[in-house]
Amino acid sequence: MDNDLVTTRSAPGRVYLVGAGPGDPELLTVKAQRLLAHADVILHDDLVPAEILALAGPQANIVSVGKRYGAHGATQSEINARMIESVRLGLEVVRLKGGDPGIFGRLAEEIDALEAAGVPFEVVPGITAGIAAAASLGVSLTDRRKATRIVVITNHQARAKPGAASTDWRGLIRDDSTLLIYMPGRDFSSLRDELLAAGCATDMPAAIVSRASVPGQRHRFTIVGELDKLPRMDSPAVLLIGASLGRAHRRAKAGDSAVLGLDEAELILSSL
Repeated sequence: MDNDLVTTRSAPGRVYLVGAGPGDPELLTVKAQRLLAHADVILHDDLVPAEILALAGPQANIVSVGKRYGAHGATQSEINARMIESVRLGLEVVRLKGGDPGIFGRLAEEIDALEAAGVPFEVVPGITAGIAAAASLGVSLTDRRKATRIVVITNHQARAKPGAASTDWRGLIRDDSTLLIYMPGRDFSSLRDELLAAGCATDMPAAIVSRASVPGQRHRFTIVGELDKLPRMDSPAVLLIGASLGRAHRRAKAGDSAVLGLDEAELILSSL
């Protein structure tokens, strides 16, 4: 624990597990902004941009505890210990996570640690990257004429561990579903083959969005049968698949992407 944290309050401390949203400070909740302004300690992920961290009050000790695949960072046990120790000093802690803390953010592990230590906490939701990606494309994920459910999934863990089984797509692929695939990886050829083998239509619309809502956002449109033609995209990226994307495809093909504020929409397939 840093020396500058050994200044306790008379009131008991508390941990707020806060969603930072997709990166645009204007998409942060009012509650998240208030908590950042009053926090004593802010433990943030790597993906939280400086513009959001700038909303912290001058009293805050801001610490990066980001973990990325292939890069060294704080372990989960170290993050848990830091939260618990800070609260026991009477400090208010914001554990700031990109997107929504409950979507692939290891929220359950942190809650388990806080509960085991008897530390009070509160979860503050945020806008998850998949929702921001769909909004940036002008897409309704649950267009009742096309989709009645959303499937949120990541293929990261299966592909990151040697010998691990691939995702069982067969139970997830339906004509009335929109898939949001977080951390889709870069082997889109294998993903295409798995989706087609699971029964997904070759001409099912798809789009990948990188860095949704922040400067440098990129997006590409394709179909499942041509996923292998997608270029590599910066993280974080979300792959969207489903009939609900059809309107965005047609707009991009017609050159109407400027209406959506998209300055780099590229249609990879030749026709829909």
